[in-house]
Amino acid sequence: MPTWQGKSKGSQTGYRIFVFVLKKLGLHSSYFLLRFVALYYFFFSYKSSKPLFQFFKYRLGFKLHKAITSLYHNYYQFGQSLIDKVAAMAGIANQFTFHFDGEEHLFDIIDQNRGGILLSAHLGNWEIAGHLLQRLNTTINIVMFDGEHQKIKDYLKDVVGERKVKVIVIKNDISHIYAISEAFRNNELVCMHADRFLEGNKTFTHSFLGKDAQFPMGPFVLASKFKVPVSYVFAVKESSSHYHFFATKGNDYAHVPKAEVMNTMLGDYVNGLENKVHQYPLQWFNYYDFWKN
Repeated sequence: MPTWQGKSKGSQTGYRIFVFVLKKLGLHSSYFLLRFVALYYFFFSYKSSKPLFQFFKYRLGFKLHKAITSLYHNYYQFGQSLIDKVAAMAGIANQFTFHFDGEEHLFDIIDQNRGGILLSAHLGNWEIAGHLLQRLNTTINIVMFDGEHQKIKDYLKDVVGERKVKVIVIKNDISHIYAISEAFRNNELVCMHADRFLEGNKTFTHSFLGKDAQFPMGPFVLASKFKVPVSYVFAVKESSSHYHFFATKGNDYAHVPKAEVMNTMLGDYVNGLENKVHQYPLQWFNYYDFWKN
């Protein structure tokens, strides 16, 4: 059965085409081109369409016709998220607007002067909102697997330049743990996705949308070990040029018995994720068998 392999969808050629169209014709022309790309994935990407269809049909209870049409709309919105990410980072487009719910909670975390963890998921478009968090007057560290194709990463680096945030790469050694610890000592924020893991990683099992699913243990272990505030954050697209950012109040779970801290955090995370999935089902961007059906 398909599992996540630590790599993101997309090819270097695809990125080149959309960056060219973005620069020459603008954002909406790129969206028009994207309609044909989404159709291609709809008809020919069975490997990703099967688990996505099962998500719509069995986890969300969509009728057959709605589940099928949702496949196309999901691919289209995923493509938009990639285009928007490149446009925002490269300064090609400045027409996006944002609404922030809970930004004050992030300022509160910074005021505590001990750093914090922001946990998100592959829902919506976290990266496009991430560059706006610079107004928090602290460094943003994004923790990720080094699974993207290196040629894509090098090409985007040439286009958008160096990121204005730090990237902490998860490796086989424990060097990323030291980097995260250093970030907390400097009162920086560490951003992580808590919905994916590689085979062999330690996991929790928790009911999610009516069926048990596995979640990586790592993000919750880090939050428990370093005893820093945790906020659950999501950034979703609500129109062609408008994003909505959500952040919960920071919680260090000091009031929770030590043996229950990680399970309590996981429960809070899953509850928040379920709520956002029901609100924005077309922006669920996990293209593998999340529940191992």
